[in-house]
Amino acid sequence: MNYELAYSTFDDKEREAMYKVIQSDMFTMGKNVKAFEEVFAKFFGKKYAAMVNSGSSANLVGVAALFYKKENPLKAGDEVIVPCISWATTYHPLQQYGLKLKFVDIDLETLNYDIDELKKAVTSETKMIVTVSILGNPNYFDEIEKICEENNIYLFDDNCEAMGAKYNGKFTGTSGIINTYSTFFSHHISTMEGGLILTDDYEIYCLCKSLRNHGWTRDQEDDSPIYEKKGDDFFEAYRFILPGYNVRPGELQGAIGLEQIKKLPDMLVQRRKNANYFVSKFKDDKRFIIQKEVGESSWFAFTLIIRPNSGIDRLKVFEALKKADIGYRIITGGNFLEHDVIKYYDYLVTKSENASYAHNYGFFVGNSPQDMTKEIDLLAEALKEI
Repeated sequence: MNYELAYSTFDDKEREAMYKVIQSDMFTMGKNVKAFEEVFAKFFGKKYAAMVNSGSSANLVGVAALFYKKENPLKAGDEVIVPCISWATTYHPLQQYGLKLKFVDIDLETLNYDIDELKKAVTSETKMIVTVSILGNPNYFDEIEKICEENNIYLFDDNCEAMGAKYNGKFTGTSGIINTYSTFFSHHISTMEGGLILTDDYEIYCLCKSLRNHGWTRDQEDDSPIYEKKGDDFFEAYRFILPGYNVRPGELQGAIGLEQIKKLPDMLVQRRKNANYFVSKFKDDKRFIIQKEVGESSWFAFTLIIRPNSGIDRLKVFEALKKADIGYRIITGGNFLEHDVIKYYDYLVTKSENASYAHNYGFFVGNSPQDMTKEIDLLAEALKEI
């Protein structure tokens, strides 16, 4: 295509790292994964990182861990507040563990929580708030952290779209008891398939390591608080303590991650340069609402929403994009309430008008850590006559 949704960021460094793993003939989770976890946690200033095979699995394991905490665990039927717009696997683990979802509308400009609506949605029944910094744009974390602290609510930060973003000088994906990341191909760094959980809570870390790995005791620290070691090594080798999964990453993913994380600062600089150029092209365009940056976005992609009463037909926009060979997609996963799968959920809605509008009148185009001037010019030209 003339303008792709995402581009590869691999070069000889990643290929060399993969070849070393191939030469070692050791592919299952091992020293490279461990090293990447340590480097990743240090980069973002957190104590612990557990790598898994995707950001979706990071959400699944993170939610599960909160059900097996010794103190104040989540229980089926507990209320959790979620934004109307996110990716499907922000929500699926919550449904799969029997939580009741309360959907809150988004701000049409930031695409994150409408903070006033969020405040109104919190009740004595609320046990957790899930934050999603849509397409790299930070939430108002000062307000949300205050809500959680004042009401003794867990903050679960799904940061899969926002690696490297900052709010008030602090990285997103570092605020909650659990923070999740994706390292899929199109994300800020790529291990092709992969995800991570960050936390400062040692119990949560140990729970996540067991849950990602069959629910057994192998790979637990000697002082793990989630079980007591017995003396029989024969049975300890296959001792299952939690109803876990097998969502381990492989050594190829760990090795690639070690190279990609070195590139992240420079890749963020380029993404922001591209964003500045995109904003310069569209900030005064009366036809579209573009995403209002909060803090320092890591600019996963660029969104355009047709303004109300503009008279523009989105299908005509899509025809122009197709003609110019420009890739485009629904904003993240759109308004989740408008997907068929919602029939399987236990949920209620406080308000969803803005999310529905973004779902039906918006779209995004790609950003990548390379100079996108030519592609953004092509986009502007393709839309000029709409």
